[in-house]
Amino acid sequence: MSTPTLGHAPTIETDPFCDEVLADPIPLQRELRAAGPVVALSTYDILAFARYEQVHAALVDWQGFQSGAGVGLANFRTEQPWRPPSLLLETDPPHHDAPRRVLQKILSPRALRRLRDKWFADAETLVDEVLGDRTGVLELDGVRELTESFPLRVFPDAVGIPKQGRENLLPYGDHLFNAFGPRNHLVEAGEPRAGELSEWTSAQCRREVLEPGGFGADIWAAADRGDILFEQAPLIVRSLLSAGVDTTVHGLSAVLHAFATHPDQWARLRAGPAAAARIAFDEAVRWESPVQVFFRTATRDIEIGGRTVPEGHKILMFLGAANRDEERWGADADRFDLSRDPSGHVGFGMGVHQCVGQHVARLEAEALLTALARRVEHLEPAAPPRRHLNNTLRSWESLPLRMHLA
Repeated sequence: MSTPTLGHAPTIETDPFCDEVLADPIPLQRELRAAGPVVALSTYDILAFARYEQVHAALVDWQGFQSGAGVGLANFRTEQPWRPPSLLLETDPPHHDAPRRVLQKILSPRALRRLRDKWFADAETLVDEVLGDRTGVLELDGVRELTESFPLRVFPDAVGIPKQGRENLLPYGDHLFNAFGPRNHLVEAGEPRAGELSEWTSAQCRREVLEPGGFGADIWAAADRGDILFEQAPLIVRSLLSAGVDTTVHGLSAVLHAFATHPDQWARLRAGPAAAARIAFDEAVRWESPVQVFFRTATRDIEIGGRTVPEGHKILMFLGAANRDEERWGADADRFDLSRDPSGHVGFGMGVHQCVGQHVARLEAEALLTALARRVEHLEPAAPPRRHLNNTLRSWESLPLRMHLA
């Protein structure tokens, strides 16, 4: 398939999955938005949307821009997936409908109320463990001690998987999200353990392994009721374990980095954490976009942005670029600002494939930020943060923070 000209659509030769761009995607995002509504990326013979208008339009039009051909670079029309496709991410209605209905009910805000008090208490316990009874100034790694620790403490318990082996969740998710991109050195680095990690994850999805009363057991109960097929149940549990940890870890890291670099906004959070914590998390997801990119495939020739996208062509949607589009977010789109209404950001996707676990992530963030606001008067970077490169995620290796304790 030759790269379509799309009536002289601009072509950019930069590899969006090279290390330089993954470490700092903002310059390429600006270049893509300035280039036009539809851009050809010659490196992979694909098309790109980076403006909010086109990204949003593609996300909500599942009939025209399908997920069933894969949300990564691989085209499931012509290539064999490396694992059974996700029933949530990589199918379209009607096959997508029943699994999503089941999970939407299990992870609804109403259903999560039973976890609220426990997660807030768990967050207080973790923060007290990390900060101790100190006053004055404390330096710590926000990723290792807070934003990895908290989701790995509460989310697997909520799913109902055993405590043994949970250290596999992050490397499994890291390889999964890398695999949505090209087969570069990041994918190759994860391949030696991919089979082992995939096998461990699948084992956690069996009915007999899952604790009663957890999300996983609830999914199997839906199969007992006939809401889903029995063979679908373990794949839906797998979706929770695949997408429910890494994205939240990096979203929490993003919000701590945002507050460390915008001290006036931390003061605003402390003045009213109950109201501001959820807004802060969504604004951080907009600002940093833990999920940077996803693919779709055109099901027919589609007119968008004044161009015709050819049937069967892969489109790379730059969610991170859309979330900083000045046409949608104003001239200060690059600023983290709690006075902004972040609703409408595409950091959780949009439309029928919008992240079904977003309420879980918001509750985790609200609990952790509320606990920190009680103990920390001010926080700031203690050293430059280190990124962890991933083909799909805006990830963190280390976030050195200096906390001034109340």
